[in-house]
Amino acid sequence: MNRSLRQRLLWGLGCVFLGIQSLGAANVALDPPSTPAGYVSLLLINEAPFPGERGYRSEEDSKAAMLAVLWVLHCRALAIPPGYTQKQIADVSSRSVLDVMTAGGVKGQVDGFYRDPTGQLKAVPRVHERVAYLVSVANQGGPGRMARLLIHARDLGRLYFQTGPAGRDLFEGLRRIGSVPVTGRGYAWMTDVRGFDPGGDFVSIPDANLGSLGGNRFYTLEKRK
Repeated sequence: MNRSLRQRLLWGLGCVFLGIQSLGAANVALDPPSTPAGYVSLLLINEAPFPGERGYRSEEDSKAAMLAVLWVLHCRALAIPPGYTQKQIADVSSRSVLDVMTAGGVKGQVDGFYRDPTGQLKAVPRVHERVAYLVSVANQGGPGRMARLLIHARDLGRLYFQTGPAGRDLFEGLRRIGSVPVTGRGYAWMTDVRGFDPGGDFVSIPDANLGSLGGNRFYTLEKRK
């Protein structure tokens, strides 16, 4: 093999190697939580289980849970059903999902998410610590489930402030659960553990209607006359 041919071959192999390295390395970067999109993404990550965590079933299940949580926030802000006031459902009067998320303070509508006295969007340390850990694990190897879930949450947050929830509302068409007439759409979620229930007019969405996603149980509302 002549020298020039060998040099071209080695150069080509080097390019392939560098290409494999760039493709193989996960490089997840989330939006700052001080921004609206980053703050929503922070919540979606916080509310969905990741590989190795309790409640994790599959990547698809956790992604579906993120979208369902986002739809609950959206509905609480912009889709109040007849017979109800927003104050009754979300403890706030606002068309902003950020106000819905932070209503009631640290132990308010969304546990751990609040505004400080200056109005800045905040979350308790455990939320930031877990997300930082997930990002560090995702970036230790090639793109995988961990990285895809983080990017999915990031993109849901970004797209929401451009076009709204990026996917259909699984619960929009619900009209009856058992013998109870319901409004459809999701209006609450809680950890899917026996004994946890928001009470009042909230109606648990059963497994048959995909009411359990990502370790969370979702709730619609009883229809009022």
